[in-house]
Amino acid sequence: MFTSLAAAMALLFSAIPKIIGFVLIIAAGWFIASLIDRALAAILRSIRFNHFAERAGLTDFVQKMGMNTDPAGMVGIVVKWFVRLIALVVAFDALGLPAVSEVLRQLLLWLPNVVVALVVLVIGGLAARGLSNVVRGAAAEAGLSNTNFLAKAAAVVVWAFAIVVAVNQLGIATELVNTLFMAVVGALALGLGLAFGLGGRETAQEILRKWYAKAQENSGQMKELAENVGDRVRSEDPDLGPGHWPTGGYPQGGGSQGGTPMPADRKHDLEGG
Repeated sequence: MFTSLAAAMALLFSAIPKIIGFVLIIAAGWFIASLIDRALAAILRSIRFNHFAERAGLTDFVQKMGMNTDPAGMVGIVVKWFVRLIALVVAFDALGLPAVSEVLRQLLLWLPNVVVALVVLVIGGLAARGLSNVVRGAAAEAGLSNTNFLAKAAAVVVWAFAIVVAVNQLGIATELVNTLFMAVVGALALGLGLAFGLGGRETAQEILRKWYAKAQENSGQMKELAENVGDRVRSEDPDLGPGHWPTGGYPQGGGSQGGTPMPADRKHDLEGG
């Protein structure tokens, strides 16, 4: 009994330094993570990161999550917990629990994917906002109705692509998400094709008829313009009329002799040709 008790006490005393090291590592990691959080949030606010996040629509997303912070603070919180996870891995290694540290290490290797996914969503939000404005302006310039609907549709398409890329980056049910996305795109394409082919056939014919009439009108205008240019040239030079050439009636330029226009063949004979 005394031997077993001595072995247990020896094991406890040998674990005390590990426990103290574990606590110290956790405390230092938590403190350093908090400092990094505040410094990074301040730097992001100084470079107007919140302005770009608001344009991308990330500010509304953060507010709907119920977090009492701005996008810069959100990034700081993510980095803070990343540092804290690193401290936990080191602390559990020091405590002698490699299984727990291995699980945390796998989580750390997955966190960069989360950061990349967030960056993809921010870029996707900016692209969606920009494309929405472009589509709205182009539709208004073309005189189309429902410009807001077209702009929203363009933004939804860009957001859908961004979400698919982000989910693939996270590795969460990638095959299922890709299959569903392709199915939705195929269904929309098929629906639009059937709607345009069956219900919009007369509309398509009317559009093609207008394009053809406009092309014919432009062709007539070009012909009339060419005739007006020819009439103006003949009116400015009375010697030029129908069937008259600047060479004195000979279509091939020939030069002159004593101010009188000379045909090309006569000039060729005089030159000994």
